[in-house]
Amino acid sequence: MATLAPSQRSARSDVVGIMLVDDHAIVRQGLRSILEREDDLRVVAEASSASEALAVVGRADPQIVLLDLKLSTSSDSEGLELCQELTGKHPEIGVLVLTTFLDEHLVLQAIRAGARGYVVKDVDTSALIRAIRDVSRGESAFDARSAAAMVRGLNAPPVEETKQLTAREREVLSLLARGLSNRDIGARLYISETTAKFHVGNILRKLGVSRRAEAVYEASKLGVI
Repeated sequence: MATLAPSQRSARSDVVGIMLVDDHAIVRQGLRSILEREDDLRVVAEASSASEALAVVGRADPQIVLLDLKLSTSSDSEGLELCQELTGKHPEIGVLVLTTFLDEHLVLQAIRAGARGYVVKDVDTSALIRAIRDVSRGESAFDARSAAAMVRGLNAPPVEETKQLTAREREVLSLLARGLSNRDIGARLYISETTAKFHVGNILRKLGVSRRAEAVYEASKLGVI
């Protein structure tokens, strides 16, 4: 369940307001305990799902969203979709990914979705706090392994990424093959039109094409659809 902290707790203008988005309550409790030891950091809201986060973010008005990428057992990309929605609707908010997953393609996808930083959950406390402060100042923040993964992803041959379509992208691709628009794809998959457009863009890039029809043709050749 989404929660808001008492308003007086974020009254100081020099305090960085943080929203925690993680499906595990015990993780959120641990993060809150760690972060609120710092005088300049304050947890102003929590959410356990994408829908809760989108419902509460406007009222909580955080400067930073600390976001896990896996928010349910049914999807590995829900956090990426939420990142895209948050940065699209609230560009003033800095999204910092805090997750257990470390993959070069995932790091790059998070950046393309608007994340300003990427940190793995077993990072030490001081590094996490430093990353939050960096993002609050408008800078980017990556721990050493995430930065290395990002470099690997940037240097990887584009052909390798065509094999990395996510389950959600395959769903979108199958609807593309049926001629659906971004709006109709969003309606079918219960995601926003903006998120559908984000997935279509990823599909075109991964398949090395510029048009939707070309994506369907390439995917059929690869046996993806």
